[in-house]
Amino acid sequence: MKSFIEDSEIVGVVALLVHASKLDENYTNDEKIIIKNFISNISKDNDPEKILNDAEKLEGNSNQILNFTKLIKNKPIEFKKKIIKELWKLLISDKNIDQYEANLMRRISGLIYIDDKTTGELKLQVLKTN
Repeated sequence: MKSFIEDSEIVGVVALLVHASKLDENYTNDEKIIIKNFISNISKDNDPEKILNDAEKLEGNSNQILNFTKLIKNKPIEFKKKIIKELWKLLISDKNIDQYEANLMRRISGLIYIDDKTTGELKLQVLKTN
């Protein structure tokens, strides 16, 4: 897949994925693997482990998601959909989506200009493949 993101933006986007993974206070190795696979898919030239570590630090020092979503909101729709699918993969990976995770998805979708219908369709696609 063509990357729509600059290398300088990858850590911020990955920090959003880390934030979603940590929301249920159970940040698992499975979630880290999903995130590292995402990094490998969008950036062949970067070390997924380093990017994940940098993103975890960035996420730990941030108190809002706006810094992360602003990197995504002006990207092409294909890239936004890829991010939403990755977020669903992370949230579904523990087989339980709580109200906070569902709320986070609504907030992120709104902030990156993805409508609820599209977000729901992407969730169904992820559920079918898991």
